[in-house]
Amino acid sequence: MSSTAGSPVAVTYLEVTANADGQRLDNYLLNQLKGAPKTLVYRIIRKGEVRINKKRAKADTRLQAGDSIRIPPIRLAEKASKTPIGAGLRELLEGKALLFENDMVMVFNKPAGLAVHGGSGVRIGLIEALRQVRPELVDLELVHRLDKDTSGCILLAKSRQALNFLQDQLREHSMSKIYQAWVLGRWPNNLVEINAPIDRASSPSGERRMKIADFKEGKASLTRFKIIKKHQDLTLIEAEPVTGRTHQIRVHATSAGFPLLGDPKYGNDLINEHFRCAGIPRMFLHARRLEFLDPQTLVRLSIEAPLDENWQKVEQVKVK
Repeated sequence: MSSTAGSPVAVTYLEVTANADGQRLDNYLLNQLKGAPKTLVYRIIRKGEVRINKKRAKADTRLQAGDSIRIPPIRLAEKASKTPIGAGLRELLEGKALLFENDMVMVFNKPAGLAVHGGSGVRIGLIEALRQVRPELVDLELVHRLDKDTSGCILLAKSRQALNFLQDQLREHSMSKIYQAWVLGRWPNNLVEINAPIDRASSPSGERRMKIADFKEGKASLTRFKIIKKHQDLTLIEAEPVTGRTHQIRVHATSAGFPLLGDPKYGNDLINEHFRCAGIPRMFLHARRLEFLDPQTLVRLSIEAPLDENWQKVEQVKVK
């Protein structure tokens, strides 16, 4: 096995540590073979090239500490994690972007424009950058996602046990994520929640877009809203997504007639360009506060991410 093209490849044997006890085989391999396509991982399992204690196994086989995993020779392209990060991003992640850390978790204030992970067209994301900055954290994983253009609180777990503990809170809706957003229009005082299913929208270009869907087709989606203040033909709102659907706040706000300022997918292109020309080139959605039960102390934490300077500039621009 190799992480770079051109390097020698060979059968690899890995011993399952206590940290991976109970993990599914497919998830374990995806974590070990970072950069490998999912189709490749599932193919080598299906063909019996991956063995647990010399026996064939299925993708959903649960591992036990001490298991010996045989991984066939695999040649991977150079990974995003091998792309050196810039000095500016390194300084940010080592400094003011870190909002909270203990032995189990980390919370960062992700800047707008940084993807949470590398992928199609993205050489390096937050998780790959952090693995370079903190190489000792071998089991570091994202607990949840934020859109590339969204800033604010992002939670990471330092072990699989912490990851499972935190993701259980997401599934049970006991983790609270509070966002702030500038939207176009005067948000009505009586619009305090939107309960409308969301589904993937067809896009000829293949762009990932979502839409409000029929109750029989879409996934149930609930967002609660609160007005912070109104300015000209804009409203600063607080949004709490009770469910965690893709683009949920953006789609719900747009469906009510109040697209987010700077939203490149669902927003107003003319007004977005007006603000870009005024030197404010971002989408105004920020994960302001994150509340969760700390897996280390079992105390409920509330972490806040400060707003960047662009938020203060909005009220200085005259809306067309």
